[in-house]
Amino acid sequence: MMAPPSARRPTYVSSVLRIFDLSLGEMLWSRRSVFLGLLVGGPVMLALISRIVWMMVPSESFRINGESVSGAGTFGLMIWLLYVRFIVPILGVFYGTALIADEVDDRTITYLFTRPIPRGAVLAGKYLAYLACTVLLILPSVVIVFFLMVPMGGSGVASAFPSLLGDLGMLAAGLAAYGAVFAWVGARVRRPLVAGLVFVLGWEPGVLLFPGYLKRLTVAYYLQALVPHAMPQDSAISVLMQVFSDVPAVIVSLSALLVLTLGALWAAARTVESREYVLEQ
Repeated sequence: MMAPPSARRPTYVSSVLRIFDLSLGEMLWSRRSVFLGLLVGGPVMLALISRIVWMMVPSESFRINGESVSGAGTFGLMIWLLYVRFIVPILGVFYGTALIADEVDDRTITYLFTRPIPRGAVLAGKYLAYLACTVLLILPSVVIVFFLMVPMGGSGVASAFPSLLGDLGMLAAGLAAYGAVFAWVGARVRRPLVAGLVFVLGWEPGVLLFPGYLKRLTVAYYLQALVPHAMPQDSAISVLMQVFSDVPAVIVSLSALLVLTLGALWAAARTVESREYVLEQ
């Protein structure tokens, strides 16, 4: 006899969507999102101040080594230094490590695991909620910064718009990769936030400065190849950019990020399904 509809076990996809719907609202209105919303708002405030100063001061005053500073170049620099090298990794750490670790700390993980849904679906649904939440936080910030900065110095918005689309896709790929990696860290490590911060603030910047193969064990190595901006080569910025001149091809970077994201998610789901979570009293 077939089981009645109410007694049937939900499918994996429906379980993922149910957890996604439950988690998205919690993430958007959590204290963590308020703090990180302020973090993402930092570049917007910086761009707004720059735009006000540019309107008040003659544009000829903004020069580096005798060359005028364009709004598009400044926007590219902000994407590189603020978003790619800091905000995206930090968002991945704070959200990714919390997908399972917060449930353990709040002692609510047993309520999720007693539901008639696969444990891996819990991780996948919360990961999709993380991705939606961070995209909703960061991409509008980038668009606002773009329209504030690019018109400065006579730069054309229309000509720079394709680069904006590339930026948005690249940042989404970075959020997906970092989130997947730190979802696995959060499911595996006892103090995942500390481990995540050491990775993005210590390991990645450190190994990228030296030649060798260790940089291939970072997300930033593959993400930096997707930055579509040509940085100035005749200023002090070029000294910084020469450090990151060794980048893989775009297709290699995209493939590596895809494999890394899917592999980390698979490992995280396997960890959640096999690990026994003992709650501290």
